[in-house]
Amino acid sequence: MDYIFHRDHGSMTKIPDGLKYTKTHEWYRIEGDTLTMGISDYAQNQLTDIVYIDLPSRGTKRKAGEALLTIESVKSAEDVYSPADGEVTDVNSALADSPESVNKDCYANWMVKMKVTGKLADSMDAAQYRKFIGE
Repeated sequence: MDYIFHRDHGSMTKIPDGLKYTKTHEWYRIEGDTLTMGISDYAQNQLTDIVYIDLPSRGTKRKAGEALLTIESVKSAEDVYSPADGEVTDVNSALADSPESVNKDCYANWMVKMKVTGKLADSMDAAQYRKFIGE
């Protein structure tokens, strides 16, 4: 995957092409009816040091835009929202022991996989997301 780097208040923000992004800073990709998601580099930079991720259980169902999981950092706790109507089929359980992995590479450290069962939330491609976050 090619990363395109952008300056954001002195740090570098990665915004890979080929992914979709939401206004609440989740990234996702869909292969067949499986959606893989996590948070964007912009989001992990805003959160700073991530110390805990409250992942949902397999079988959890959410509508697009509903809170799916919570991330806690030294700075705050934030909800992460479902980018689609769907059911959780897998979680990245390695994040329970090393949530800071998301700070190191948020795109390699996906959080949840879902079977898409309905509509998708409004999303942007990489170029639109760059404009959205002011880069």
